[in-house]
Amino acid sequence: MEYSPSIEKLIESFEKLPSIGHKTAQRLAFYMLDLSKEEIKEFTDSIINAKNNLKFCSKCFNISDTDPCNICSNPKRDESVICVVEEVRDVLAMERTHEYNGVYHVLHGSISPMNGVGPDNIKIKELLTRLMDGKVKEIILATNPRVEGEATAMYISKLVKPLGIKVTRIARGIPIGGDLEYTDEVTLAKSLEGRVEL
Repeated sequence: MEYSPSIEKLIESFEKLPSIGHKTAQRLAFYMLDLSKEEIKEFTDSIINAKNNLKFCSKCFNISDTDPCNICSNPKRDESVICVVEEVRDVLAMERTHEYNGVYHVLHGSISPMNGVGPDNIKIKELLTRLMDGKVKEIILATNPRVEGEATAMYISKLVKPLGIKVTRIARGIPIGGDLEYTDEVTLAKSLEGRVEL
């Protein structure tokens, strides 16, 4: 079935979003068309407002309405521990645990020579600058457990260890509720590697 050019354009716009296929884009387009003009205005205003008001924190490179962000400006956070993550959404994931009380550093990517991303294309220099004041005692590398994340973690580790700062890596392994039978070999190997004494 062929839609009018306006609907087709709306569907195409939704298809540009990550993980949105054609059918989902159609559903979203028709959902939006069912909204009132006020609801549409509120939705579009929230997107424009976020785009206009959000900025990168000059310390950790998280996105925020303020600079420094609410995490970096919180006096209750432990500034001697920096958790290094690839993307802003990784900060949100770590914060959901309610277990971490340090600060963050967002790299905005990972080293990926195949995609033309080298160390100078992400926020590694800025991380090293943060370490020069001598306040940081530990760096937690929380990059994603795939080839690019591992390469990034190893690269940062080699730069930071000579500074006398403790470098740790988040543990990887079997998820809670998972079955050994269905766990892949690499995950099992990492679980054995990262085992702890009880």
